[in-house]
Amino acid sequence: MLVLGIETSCDETAAAVVDDGRHVLADMVRSQLADHAPYGGIVPEIAARAHIDALDRLIAAALDEAGVGFADLDGIAATGGPGLIGGVIVGVMTAKGIAAARGLPFMAVNHLEGHALTARLTHGVDFPYLLLLVSGGHCQLLIVEGVGHYRRLGTTIDDAVGEAFDKVAKMMGLGYPGGPAVERAAGAATDPARFPLPRPMKGRPGCDFSFSGLKTAVRHAIEALPPGPLGTADMADLSAAFQQAVGEAITDRTRHAIAAFRARHPKGDTLVVAGGVAANAHLRSVLEGLAAADGLRFIAPPQRLCTDNGAMIAWAGIERLRLGLTDTMDFAPRPRWPLDPTAPRAAFAGVKA
Repeated sequence: MLVLGIETSCDETAAAVVDDGRHVLADMVRSQLADHAPYGGIVPEIAARAHIDALDRLIAAALDEAGVGFADLDGIAATGGPGLIGGVIVGVMTAKGIAAARGLPFMAVNHLEGHALTARLTHGVDFPYLLLLVSGGHCQLLIVEGVGHYRRLGTTIDDAVGEAFDKVAKMMGLGYPGGPAVERAAGAATDPARFPLPRPMKGRPGCDFSFSGLKTAVRHAIEALPPGPLGTADMADLSAAFQQAVGEAITDRTRHAIAAFRARHPKGDTLVVAGGVAANAHLRSVLEGLAAADGLRFIAPPQRLCTDNGAMIAWAGIERLRLGLTDTMDFAPRPRWPLDPTAPRAAFAGVKA
């Protein structure tokens, strides 16, 4: 089974060819960082136009690298949401056009499901497993029980963790994207303890996250420093303090989720972290330690497959095609698309598992 995957939900245009033997035959990504960097964040209109300009060429390049043509494919998968609606429309309409012209099945993939199933592509993980999904737009803890079957234990009540990284980096003048910039600056820290930042939600019941207050605390720390541009040492120590606070907050929430996961699936033995922020080495380290202490296997996909990519969409398409879960040509792109539509809204008291 061979599937072409298309990803256009945010600021990466991606196309990949994957087979059901878990082989990534081609994985093409065109980043838009240079397009958005002057604005300090993603501009939806610019993103959509960039997808239009790049997608056809990327698809051709992916097929060429894989050594296949449209006639060799068994299906076309594209991100159907959630995401910036202009970009999602570009990918969905392109996939529909190919599917209609070639008489192939079309799969509209939930972008979050692409991240959720990546560990099955890279490591062959069996269901069920506990997933921490951390990215620029999402921060969730979910039990992955099967394709299309997710139980959300917690989510963010305000900013996603990747968004907080971006905003903190902007405050310090570190540039965009914020996650890698903060991580690089933190590597030069000598005294992160001089900035006593809060650990949001730590000690509260449930599995919900909050990062808005931490972001505000960073701003207050910057304002308390002498006027003028931040020095290199200040940026390094504050970046490390912020990164440590994020790691402790996420570890606390994930520890609660492990208890809920084991109560529901006593034989469950795997913690997976996915999404763009999963590329952060400090976060991986603290989560790996947490998993080891609780007797869980820890899995983080390779960094290239943590950020947005077409391979995860192609793989999710394969998973759905195996089960006969295809979509019709009247599928409507979705700016919002929760993995667990039954989950309650997040609240400060936490979502009870």
